[in-house]
Amino acid sequence: MPKVVRFHELGGPEVLKIEETATPQPGKGEVRLKVQAVGLNRAEAMFFHGNYLEQPKLPSLLGYEAAGVVEAVGPDVDRDWIGKQAAVVPSFSMNSYGLLAEEAVVPALALGEYPAKLSATEGAATWMQYLTAYGALIEIAQIRKDDFVLITAASSSVGLAAIQMVKAEGAVPITTTRTSVKKAELEALGADHVIATEEEDLVARVKEITGGKGARVIFDPVAGPFVEKLAEAAAQSGILIEYGSLSLAPTPLPLFTMFGNRMVIRAYTLFEITGDLAKLKDAKEYVYERLEDGRFQPKIAKTFPFAQTVEAYRYLESNAQVGKVVITVP
Repeated sequence: MPKVVRFHELGGPEVLKIEETATPQPGKGEVRLKVQAVGLNRAEAMFFHGNYLEQPKLPSLLGYEAAGVVEAVGPDVDRDWIGKQAAVVPSFSMNSYGLLAEEAVVPALALGEYPAKLSATEGAATWMQYLTAYGALIEIAQIRKDDFVLITAASSSVGLAAIQMVKAEGAVPITTTRTSVKKAELEALGADHVIATEEEDLVARVKEITGGKGARVIFDPVAGPFVEKLAEAAAQSGILIEYGSLSLAPTPLPLFTMFGNRMVIRAYTLFEITGDLAKLKDAKEYVYERLEDGRFQPKIAKTFPFAQTVEAYRYLESNAQVGKVVITVP
């Protein structure tokens, strides 16, 4: 019997259990994926802790992003999918589907092919990070050549995708990390500037780098009190895009700073892209093209076997990684 990861109560990674289950059968508009790799995301950790946008319905499945081979299709799904390699675009509720399993049913509309030159591990580290960055930087901010773009939590998979995207568009990535430990690696991965926020004055450094102008675009998943500093680092008529709340702390509205620099603070989630078929089509084409020609390259921080799922999420929560944590499935 295939195995699946479930949790029956909220808590840390230790609540995750590997259980046997019946082979899932795809329904209308669905496919069954023989899973080869699962990319881990902060969203899942927040989900089993009970801190995500939605509360899990217990017992709950887990997992947003996977790559594998389509082995069965449900009614009204093109049978040409059978036998194809595909990755899953996170575009659904984890209360409906969970991909951390040996076999998983997913909506056919959530499938996304990836270039054959990528491994399944890299395929599982593709859609969440690049589509998240695309929606904010290309769709909303419309970054352009020579823009200064401030990317916080830059060692995350989304942060690294944002660095690559900013560079590909001819703009200048300014990144942040808490200490200097990851500084050299971020520079090697394309960051033009790295600011260690626990060791340097963020606002002063951004102003120095930008010749006093500030960053036109700020891309932040942390929120909380640091938003006030980010607002001070924004350029006139700049935009701060918040795509997460990792701090789990109340986020103040820096109103007087906003009055002074006429900036915009914009909340954003990936579902703005995945919930619009036209936007999703454009986004997938944009990402696929750049994966194919090498401008984009997923960075894998560490892989874990399926049996070490708990250890994999503990590592994710340690913040030690630079890039994507991936679970490989036998």
